[in-house]
Amino acid sequence: MTHIALYRAWRPQSFQEMVGQKHIIQTLQNSLRERRFSHAYLFNGPRGTGKTSAAKILAKAVNCEHGPGPEPCNECEACRRITTGAVMDVVEIDAASNRGVEEIRDLREKVKYAPTEVRYKVYIIDEVHMLTTEAFNALLKTLEEPPAHVMFILATTEPHRLPATIISRCQRFDFRRVSLEEQVERLEQVCRQEEITADSESLEYIAKLSDGGMRDALSLLDQAASFTDGQVTYQQVLDITGGMPEEQFAKLAVAVRDQDVAAVLTGIEQLMLEGKSADKCMESLLYFFRDLLMLKLVPNGDRMTDRMTRADDFKELAHSFATDRIFSIIDALNRYQTEMKYAVQPQTLFEVALLHIAAQQQGSESSGASNQQTTGASSGKVDGLVQQLQRQITSLETKLNQLMKSGGATASSATEASPSDRAAIRQPARPSVMAKKPPQFDRYVSSHQSPDFARIRGQWGLVLQKVKEAGVTIHAWLVNGEPISALEDSLLVGFKNSIHRDTTEKPANKQVIERVLQDVLGKPYRMDTMMLKDWEAAVDTVEEAPIAFQLEPEGEQNSAREPWIDEAIQMFGEDLVIIKD
Repeated sequence: MTHIALYRAWRPQSFQEMVGQKHIIQTLQNSLRERRFSHAYLFNGPRGTGKTSAAKILAKAVNCEHGPGPEPCNECEACRRITTGAVMDVVEIDAASNRGVEEIRDLREKVKYAPTEVRYKVYIIDEVHMLTTEAFNALLKTLEEPPAHVMFILATTEPHRLPATIISRCQRFDFRRVSLEEQVERLEQVCRQEEITADSESLEYIAKLSDGGMRDALSLLDQAASFTDGQVTYQQVLDITGGMPEEQFAKLAVAVRDQDVAAVLTGIEQLMLEGKSADKCMESLLYFFRDLLMLKLVPNGDRMTDRMTRADDFKELAHSFATDRIFSIIDALNRYQTEMKYAVQPQTLFEVALLHIAAQQQGSESSGASNQQTTGASSGKVDGLVQQLQRQITSLETKLNQLMKSGGATASSATEASPSDRAAIRQPARPSVMAKKPPQFDRYVSSHQSPDFARIRGQWGLVLQKVKEAGVTIHAWLVNGEPISALEDSLLVGFKNSIHRDTTEKPANKQVIERVLQDVLGKPYRMDTMMLKDWEAAVDTVEEAPIAFQLEPEGEQNSAREPWIDEAIQMFGEDLVIIKD
């Protein structure tokens, strides 16, 4: 006999066989018991949580020869034929393939006719969000006032893409992700019935990989059982899913904590030799540090880990990190993971990411001794800075006296000299930045390390994703930029390429981006832009040591021209260049 996939063989045939969703099952059973069921239902939720299965069970329950009742009997002719899909009055439509207005018009015409085989005509429209706008409009009136013998059940994973007019005509049921305990319990039941030997660690890991989808969990178990000939172990599940043992990530975490660059590179090379992909490693490492954060901050956090199966073994490692340090690592890994989608050499970017976070200093949660060392070091830096300033003042006074003397001599020999000479103090000439700077540039420079900007930068990946949904072309230009500072109502984005910046600044593109910023960040933000190289030069200038001043006689200020003046004269000619103070 041909093998049937586990997720098909174990598809629920009654409400009591469904895993989780007790809030939905109880509501539907009560309505069936009292015969107060609706003409239209909307089932929405993540994939593999039982939406289509619940729709078929509901179709059997209303058409059961012994009903309608809270459960189908699964023994009468109607129940058995609906299960096999042999009843013409119970129609399952794939909206992804039948998304046009013509298919919906055809459905609307057939709705008028009474059922021929069972009590109710039931239309199950799967992935209903794929219908076109015209198809939704054609469905509206029929969905609102269908004939008494018709029931509609709409299923979707993306309810936000449905028009509000459609949602308002249905009873909405939100399916939730199946809990880890319920998934493991069902997997153990399947293993007993199918004579599969599996340890609890492997089943727990399969349940965590499925992300709350029972169908995905059964598919992974089926794959693991086929690979291992019915003897499923944790290591074998790692092998077939491309996962990595937690110990390897623990070694990388220790190397990052200890700033051991050699250990970091050795660990990455070992993963690559085992055939692991860099993007998968980045994703798994991000999950690992997220789980460490749960272990550190949450009591009994081992029940909240996403991928860890032996959380008790890593509690000591979690507490060896400062909380701020883990937050910083997660933020950095998240940013690099976004960039990795467009990287030509993902492995190199993975190495750079870990070397970057390994080079960072530990957070503020350190021992009292280390705090004292830091305080002492900071005090030493301040003392050295004061001494440097004193030396510069002394040097300035000496130069001032010399220039006053030389200025007086020069004035006496000049034909139209001023009766009194003055020395002018000015800053050393900086390279002129012939670049477009945004308004409030100085405020941007002073705010580029603020907590509000750190929060915005942490959500930049979500902003890019939402912009991509709004327009792929706009996303292609914006992905070249990165947020570099923020104020109360504006965000500064730096670009590596002027073409990307100019295209993003176009009013139509800028309007889309600012609308996404408001949706993601919760309030309106104006987007300003500039070139990254100009920003880095400005920040470096502000953050460098105290600026040494030069003393020059007032009469000599015009004699030393700026370098860019010479370049302008060379480019346009001396006749076309006018120099004004």
